[in-house]
Amino acid sequence: MKRRNGMLRLALAACLLALAALTGGCAGGDADRTVVVLGPWTGPEGAAFEAALARLSDRSGHSYVYKGTRSLRETLVAQLEAGAPPDVAILNSIGELTEYAADGKLQPLSQKAAERGYPPWSPTLTLDGRRRTYWVPLRVNLKSLVWSKRGTPAKAPDWCVGLAAEATSGWPGTDWIEDILLHQAGPDTYTRWATGRLDWKKDPAVRRAFTTWAGILGPRSPESVERSLTMSFEGTPAPADPSGARRGLLGGSLPGCTHEHQGSFIRYLYPGAAGDALRVEPAARFLHGQAAYKGAYEVSGDMAAVLTDNPAAQELVTLLTSEGGRASWSRAAPEQLRPFFPDASDPQPDDPTGQTVASYLTRDADTLCFDASDVMPPVLRDAFYRAVLTYFQDPRTRTLDTLLGQLETVRSQIAGTPSGRSGQPRTPDDICAPPGG
Repeated sequence: MKRRNGMLRLALAACLLALAALTGGCAGGDADRTVVVLGPWTGPEGAAFEAALARLSDRSGHSYVYKGTRSLRETLVAQLEAGAPPDVAILNSIGELTEYAADGKLQPLSQKAAERGYPPWSPTLTLDGRRRTYWVPLRVNLKSLVWSKRGTPAKAPDWCVGLAAEATSGWPGTDWIEDILLHQAGPDTYTRWATGRLDWKKDPAVRRAFTTWAGILGPRSPESVERSLTMSFEGTPAPADPSGARRGLLGGSLPGCTHEHQGSFIRYLYPGAAGDALRVEPAARFLHGQAAYKGAYEVSGDMAAVLTDNPAAQELVTLLTSEGGRASWSRAAPEQLRPFFPDASDPQPDDPTGQTVASYLTRDADTLCFDASDVMPPVLRDAFYRAVLTYFQDPRTRTLDTLLGQLETVRSQIAGTPSGRSGQPRTPDDICAPPGG
């Protein structure tokens, strides 16, 4: 049965990837020596990761098949329902990972793989009476950043806002709310809110974060609002670039805007410009926060989890998080796509902007807190995305009252609904931690 399931998984991978070579190899190969990896990276990012996997394959003797998709959740759910999950899935949502673990879909990581499970990206879970690690970060990013055009005044920024995305529109807006709440109310309140222990409607910190965001952005015309709601956070393709590469919101997609609140990963949109035409700085001074919390930063991550009992999958996670594995990935990626890692001893980008970001991720921040919406259960996270889009379009008090009431209803329903093999999965509460691995 084990071999049959392995063959089914490989057959599904073959269909997804349309690789004739893989299809031909299914009949004679050992399924346990082939590891299927599902992840979020496509295009140049996906190519760099595949190149790193190829190098690791030479070292391990295993074959690694990578499938990158922007519709990660939908693809993974379909594969789980088909009974043919990938061996390894790379996800950025602690909320989703917690649900999969509680439903018995994830394998606890081996001790060796779990050793690189750094907080706040890899909190442990208590399931079936045992506290274990179920995922580890492969790469990380800093989110509490503001990018701006050099020479533009900081006192009255014209904010670039693009809220659309292919799969989950709205998250650039929730990033704003999360960052504001972190800097106004601090890591303890932020943690209680992200982990479902704070009332959305009654707690003033949540309302203040929304209204502060509206105040920071200032009045916007109906045309500007519509443009932001339909504009991708990546901007539009550069007119003179036949490849269709995006040019970013500061690169001309939204003429006239001068500042952008966005994470470190978008430096790929501005190759060669960051540090020259663009300035990157901590977001704290723009957020009307408290001085005591200016050293707090919101972060995100792409975490690897094992979904099958294929021992080669555990070995791959260990390899990917090893010093050699991270060095291979860094060398395989173009400069603007070199990943950030949570340990200062790991290879980091060597461009000036990358070095600045890495210093906060690994050393100079006081506290790193994981992206709040990615900590929340998916149903609440998705409701949060929709609420932000609605509020951006209509920031009146009565609209906010309605939205916060709806979000509180979702939160309270989740809190009272048991699910999973161990009952209601408890969201990990250790989502804030000092930097440094």
